Order: sequence, then structure tokens, then C-alpha cells
Amino acid sequence: MMSTEKEMSTKYDPTAVEAGRYQWWIDQGLFKPSGDKKAHPYSIVIPPPNVTGKLHLGHAWDTTLQDMIIRQKRMQGYDVLWLPGMDHAGIATQAKVEARLRKQGISRYDLGREKFVQQVWDWKDEYADIIHKQWAKMGISVDYDRERFTLDKGLNKAVRKVFVDLYNKGLIYRGTYIINWDPQARTALSDIEVIHKDDKGAFYHVKYPFTDGTKFNGKDYIEIATTRPETMFGDEAVAVNPHDERYKDLVGKHVRVPLVDREIEIIADDYVTPDFGTGMVKITPAHDPNDFKVGKRHNLPELNTMNEDASMNENAGKYEGMDRFEARKAMVKDLEDQGYMLKIDPIVHSVGHSERTGVQVEARLSTQWFVKMKPLAEAALKNQETDDRVNFIPGRFEHTFTQWMENIHDWVISRQLWWGHRIPAWYNKKTGEVYVGMEAPKDAENWEQDKDVLDTWFSSALWPFSTMGWPDTDSADFKRYFPTNTLVTGYDIIFFWVSRMIFQSLEFTGKAPFRNVLLHGLIRDEQGRKMSKSLGNGIDPMDVIKKYGVDALRWFLITGSTPGQDIRFSYTKMDAAWNFINKIWNASRYVIMNLGDMPAPVLPEKSKWDLADRWILSRLNATVKQVNTQFEKFEFGEAGRALYNFIWNDFCDWYIEMTKEKLNNGTAEEQANTKNILGYVLDQILKLMHPIMPFVTEKLWQSMPHDGKSIMVAKYPVAHDEFDDDAATEQMSHLIELITAVRNIRNQANAPMSKPVDLIIKVENDHLAETFKANKDYIDRFCHPEKLIIGTDVETPKLALSGILTGAEVDIPMAELVDLDEERARMKKEIANLEKEVQRSAKKLGNENFVKNAPEKVVEEERTKGKEWQQKLDAAKDRLASLQDA
Repeated sequence: MMSTEKEMSTKYDPTAVEAGRYQWWIDQGLFKPSGDKKAHPYSIVIPPPNVTGKLHLGHAWDTTLQDMIIRQKRMQGYDVLWLPGMDHAGIATQAKVEARLRKQGISRYDLGREKFVQQVWDWKDEYADIIHKQWAKMGISVDYDRERFTLDKGLNKAVRKVFVDLYNKGLIYRGTYIINWDPQARTALSDIEVIHKDDKGAFYHVKYPFTDGTKFNGKDYIEIATTRPETMFGDEAVAVNPHDERYKDLVGKHVRVPLVDREIEIIADDYVTPDFGTGMVKITPAHDPNDFKVGKRHNLPELNTMNEDASMNENAGKYEGMDRFEARKAMVKDLEDQGYMLKIDPIVHSVGHSERTGVQVEARLSTQWFVKMKPLAEAALKNQETDDRVNFIPGRFEHTFTQWMENIHDWVISRQLWWGHRIPAWYNKKTGEVYVGMEAPKDAENWEQDKDVLDTWFSSALWPFSTMGWPDTDSADFKRYFPTNTLVTGYDIIFFWVSRMIFQSLEFTGKAPFRNVLLHGLIRDEQGRKMSKSLGNGIDPMDVIKKYGVDALRWFLITGSTPGQDIRFSYTKMDAAWNFINKIWNASRYVIMNLGDMPAPVLPEKSKWDLADRWILSRLNATVKQVNTQFEKFEFGEAGRALYNFIWNDFCDWYIEMTKEKLNNGTAEEQANTKNILGYVLDQILKLMHPIMPFVTEKLWQSMPHDGKSIMVAKYPVAHDEFDDDAATEQMSHLIELITAVRNIRNQANAPMSKPVDLIIKVENDHLAETFKANKDYIDRFCHPEKLIIGTDVETPKLALSGILTGAEVDIPMAELVDLDEERARMKKEIANLEKEVQRSAKKLGNENFVKNAPEKVVEEERTKGKEWQQKLDAAKDRLASLQDA
């Protein structure tokens, strides 16, 4: 097939390159699985972004990593499915919509449940459209025909089945416990939805008077320190440690709660730490999780003193209706005025805040639905000891997973929200009986469904298999693409999502949901700070794409990425990324112009390859091997570095330059051979780069003569043993070193490349002499010698500029252009640098651990380098000695 896009501008223009290309891919159906039943399936489910707003740079990084994996696997012949979707995000989305309504002076209660939920669906549609456009900009090759939403009908069926089955197994239960409460969203939170921040606070030391005239240390009261005076109305006891000798006579005595005429007993409980504070603790069962447990052990009442919005309720006396913090101020003043306050010690302490609304969380006594986690966690941990284990990349994150699973608490899954999956539980209006089922009871008029919804993570925990058609286990996608192969996500949601997907998948499918989980870090600004609205350092990926193009952004995200590590965004690196693509563009333009209307490149017979051809194909082969190896290890940054070095240095800076003589002055056969090899190598480069830079590689490939519809479904490069050529690599390295040395000498002497000069090359052995003589054409082209002398016993002129090579020395007699003092200084500087390299190598080889533990090949390479540095050092010293005599 001939090329379809012949026109190429003289400069890389990302806007023109990207225009219309994404839609063309979609129209061609290239994002769909191949359907080839003989091919191995490979599947990824996208971590569904929340429909709470636009995607940020972190999403761009996440989707780029997935797209790169998917594109490579597609080119390698796998039957690839990348399933897209979005998350309804429960509390997060509801909070956004409520905030929008508040600006209009409306609350959800003004609208009612049905109309409010419709408002949220409208929000979802608005932001889903924005996310779709951003996905298109990023070039992600997902199968839109299979797109899912965590609140769609299929997901709802899966959610209901999981809830009902866990309930019937006794793994879901309803109970009254202390839970985390968000008073703004008015809903329960799980432990991991609470973010702890340092807040300014105080220890308030308050008198609790004895009720029967008891004296303790000569006083008619005990001293209690609390950080939350507003919870005092819920106090049901004061506790001391049973082994604390100081207070053993006080156990059973009664004290009065200040500001309220209520007696509470002094009890003994091991919960109290004797050496913390006064060793006496007020017990408030309805407002503290530890106090709740103490209360259960001692059959204490549970008195809740706050409303859902954290205002004080009827149990707070005259403070009823006041906001909790306003009540605190008023109570502190009253305690001071009435003589109960002993002192106030300012402190900074860690306080829980809602991850979504940011408000301070309350510990609240509440009836909620819970998942009994211990058996599920144990099954997940046990599975890690089997062949079905999940591989964490980097491996250190498995410890994070294990630690959380080993110390897990029961999971509160009910949320007092209107946006989400309704809990499939109904209560009989007359008897209070609870019914849990897939559908409502038949006599529905006598039953009322639970008003709460399920935690967002309950539905997203089912994502890898529910999106494949489960609970229909005969679903074609479920049978073909589940379990998935790789999950790519941030390390910050191991607890929230990764862990929950693992235990739910094991429970309901008997299999781990994915083979690998690749965890990346956060994108930070150039100073290493987390991007946030408060700092004003957030960067919109769409703005970056508008300036540099998406391929440059993708290249930056990939080459700056090491599994598990954070990345710093940098405009300097974005400039470098654009420059690299422009380099590829210009090199491709040169090749494509020379290929003209010839058919798709075919390598000539090996006997027709000259040294440069053999070398570039050997270097290509080494790069293909390295890129494939690093991709399999998810070390994409290393793969990117290998590609950069090969493309920029080997192909653009050296091989292309070496082809110009033959293309301009060679025979017809030489020109044809050179064009085919140039075209072949460029074809392989574009295919290697396509998973990272899809747009520009498609444009360039379509501008070349090629066989195929799209580079996206072209065959990904594989290694060819016949390309390996150590001799060509060695010979070329000597030539490159020689040419580089001559160029450096000319620059130092301010002698232009166009000026012919005498070159005297003294070599250590005949083999190297033959290498230089056999490639005299390259030396003539790149060094422009007037006279060229090569030998083992040639006489080196004293008044010359020198370059020290591996196994050789090159001299240019240029005394009239050279300041001898400057040349002596240059040689001294070079000797100092060489001495450092010799010392470094000797120190490394002198390290027993390195010699013992490093691979034998690495140690041997270091020994070889050490010898080469020593040889260069000896030659440089000889050269300086000759200059001293000049």
C-alpha cells in the first residue's frame, strides 16, 4: 500500500498532526478487540474517574500508562480489550451538586429526593461529556461500545446480588455503632474517607465535684481534661485503670457533670492509661469509639447530644440548637464563670476531617450497615500465597496491602445520601421485620425501602467483573477477558479500591481480579509540592496539550515515570519533549523525501549491508530487546531512555549523516539499498514509539510507503538474531570516537570542518588500523583530511592537537593555529578527568560486595572500562610530556 499522507510541513505542528486523527481511529473500529479467538486475550479496565469535575494531570498520567500498555499489546497481536467507564462517586458528586445549589439558595430538601437526583444526573451528563473530550485529546484507545457507569442498571444488578449474598452468608449485618459522621453531607464515612490534619485546640481542665462530700487529696472534686467540652452532656462515667493505686478508693464513687445536674459513677477499666494526663478519663459512649467499647463492657447508657448537622440537641440543655463550636465557646465561658474551669492548655492535635467536604468529622452513634471484614481479608491474604496472587509493582506495596488487611475493621457501607445505589433492604411498616432481596417484597405497600445508599467503593469494588457482564457468568466478555491482566492506578488508593476489588473478586468469582497492579505516584509541581487549589499550582493537561501537543505530554509522563514514585511537572522538560518529537519529525521528513514513491521498504540481502548498515541494524536490535524487556517489567522510563538514545544519537546524528554520501553519489544499487534500510529502520522506530506517541507516529507512518491500514495494528518490532553484530558495533564505536575527537579538536582550534587538515592516527594494533583503513570513506566525509596516515608505528608530531581514543591517538599538526600553553593546559585538564575515571573504576572493582554480588557481565564490563581509562591516561601523559619538550 502506498502512503496516504504525502504532505509534510518543515516543522512539527501538533495541532495539524492531531486534527481528526482520533475520530479516524474510532471510525475504523481500531479500538475494539480483534475478535481473533486464536490470539491471547489481554484486558484492562480503566480506573473510572469520578464525574465530579475535569480530569487533571494525574488522570493524564494514569491513562497514558494504560494506553501505552494497550497499544503495545494490540500491536503484538493480543486480542485487546480496554474497557472505559466513570464512577458516580456518591458523596463527592452529591457534595458538588449541593454546593452548586447552595449558590442558588436551594437545598436538596427543597427539591426532594427525586428532583435532586435528576439534578445530579444532569451534572453527570455534563461532566461525562467533558471527560470524553479529554480522553479524546489524550488519545486513549478504549472501546467505547463497552463503556460502563458505576450506577448503570448492570452495575446495580451486580451490587444487589453482592449485598444479598453477603447478607445471607452473615457477612453483612446491621448494627448500632460509633461511626465517622460528616455533618455537612450528613452521612456516615468509612475510616479511610477521613483525613487527619493538625488543628489548633486545647486541653480544658474541668472540675467534676463529688456528690457525697468525698475528699480526694484534700479537694471535693476530681480533675478531668478534655479537648471537647461540648460532648460533656453525653458523659456516662469517669474511668480509671483498675491497677492505679492512686484511685482504687474512688471506684464506685459518684461525681456530678458540670453545667448539668446529673450524677455519673467512677469505674475501673483497663482502657485507661495511668501515666497519660491525670489518669482519669470521662467516658462518653455516644461520641467516642473507645468510650463506646468501654460503655458496652459496663452497660452504660449511650446519650447522643448532637443532631445530624452537628448542632446541639435537646440533651444539651440551654445550648440546644447551637453549632457544636459555638456551643463549645459558650460552655467554656460558663465553666469559667461558674468556677469549674481549672486551666486551659493550648495544643495542636490531629483531628479527622471529611475527605469530600473538608469539615471536621464527628464520632456519632448510629445504626448502619456493615461488612464483616475479617473472613474476606483472610481469604485475600491467603490467596497471595497461591499462583493466583496479585503482583504489586513495585513489590513494596504488597506490604501496605498486607498490613491493612491484617488490621482491618468492619466496613460501614451505608451512606445517608440520595445519590447512589439504594440498599436492597425493606422494613415492614407494621412489624419492623427486615427483608433483604434482589427485588422489593410482593406486598410492597406494606414495606418501606431503606433510605440510605451504599458507599461508592462498594460498587467500584466490583468493577473488574461487573463490567464484564457478571453476575451472568456465561457472558462472553466475562469468559474471555476476566480476570483482567493489569490494573494501573495511584498508590494512594490501595486501601480504598485495590484491596476491596481483590477480596470482592475472590469472594464472588473465585479469582483475583487482575494479575498485576502497577502503582504510580502523584504529579507534583517543579518545587515538589502537591498540586492543589489552595497553592494555585494546578496545571490543566488540556493547556499543556494546546501548547506542546499530546505526544509531548505523553513522552514527558512516560520518561519521567518510575513505578511507585512521584513525578515533578516541568515546562523545561516539556520543551525537551517537543524538541525530541521535532527531531523525529525532521529525520522522518528526510527519509520520506528520499523514499519517494517506492514500495514499502524491504531489507536488502545481508551481503549488501555496509558497516553503517550493519551497525544501525544491530543497534536497532539491541534497542528492540531492551524496550520489550523494560515494558514487561513496567519500567517505561528505562524503555524511553533506550529509545531516545537510539533515535537521537544513533539514527539521527550518525546513521542519517552516513547515508548522505551514498544517496547523493552512490550507484543505483547502493542508493536503493540505503533507502530500503533507512525506510526499514524508520518504520521500526515509529512502531516502537507508537504506544507512547500515537498521533505523530501515525501521521509519519501514513506519509511513508507501508503495508497496512494503521500503525496501530501494525506488527510491533521483535528482535532478529541475524541483526546482532558485535564486530560492527565495535568498529563503529571506534569510528564515532575518532570523528568526535577530530570535531572537538577543530572546535578548540577554531578550524572549520571545511578546512582540510592532516590526520595522523597512531593505533596500538593492526586490527584497529584495518578498521580505520577499511572505513576511510567515512573518515574522509566526516573529518575532511588533506592527508591521512594510519599505523602502529607512525611518528606523532610534537606541535599538534591530540585526541586520546580507545587504543589509539589522533594528532592534527596545527602548530600555527594553536597556543601551546593552552594545549598543555587542556591536556592537564584531560589527565585530571581521566585520573578520576581510573580511580572511580578501581574503587568500584576494589569493593568486594560489588565484585561478589553484581552480575559477572557487569563486573567484566567495569574491568574493561578500567583498562581503557588507564590506557587513555597513559597516552595523555605521554602527549603532555612531548608538549613540555616542544
